[in-house]
Amino acid sequence: MVVINCDMGEAYGLYKMGDDRALMPHIDVANVACGFHASDFNHMRKTVQLAREFGVKVGAHPSLPDLQGFGRREMKISREELTNCLLYQIGALKAFLDAEGMPLNHIKPHGALYGMASRNEDIAEAVADAADVYKVPLLGMKGTLHQQVYERRGHAFVAEYYADLDYNADGSLIITREHEAKDPADAATRCARAVNEGKTRTVAGNDIVVGADSICIHSDTPNAVAIAEAVREAVRPYLTPR
Repeated sequence: MVVINCDMGEAYGLYKMGDDRALMPHIDVANVACGFHASDFNHMRKTVQLAREFGVKVGAHPSLPDLQGFGRREMKISREELTNCLLYQIGALKAFLDAEGMPLNHIKPHGALYGMASRNEDIAEAVADAADVYKVPLLGMKGTLHQQVYERRGHAFVAEYYADLDYNADGSLIITREHEAKDPADAATRCARAVNEGKTRTVAGNDIVVGADSICIHSDTPNAVAIAEAVREAVRPYLTPR
């Protein structure tokens, strides 16, 4: 079975990002920005309330402290400092969830931090250190340090497949500062294959093994709503009931 998740709640102050309300009917899980790459206290609460309205589960989407770079630039940071950075952000979101009577569903690092945790053991351990406090599943990529470290540390691991990002030949994600529009039909086909065969085609033309317990769509992809609609229809027989 599979669920569809979306990175969202990424507006900030008067700046808007993505159409969260239009996306909600097509997703099962929201990864809500926690203020360090996007969002603020008003938008965090608004996004949590919107998710509750549509019956969508909410997880924390914490980032490196990089608001200017939207969390898509790498930085050097120690395990202890990163753990504290994550606890701070997740705790903020959990306060808004508590206020709305909703549980924290999971933790999913954002952007550059997600990529760093897939290949840097100290970074992955820091993510697990934060998850020790909240005791919720962690989202990540199959066959990387996400899976190896999180499972070794006793955390439930949810393997993700990306509907709107490309993969390198070695299986790593191509994380761009700004996302381009993708063909919804092509995204739907790729997602169906990932679910059915556990494989996807890379930019180099080779097939790689992927996990697809959860399919991710980014709210800042220009045509995210169309992608979400097409993907949901393509994997509908495999969707976990809400």
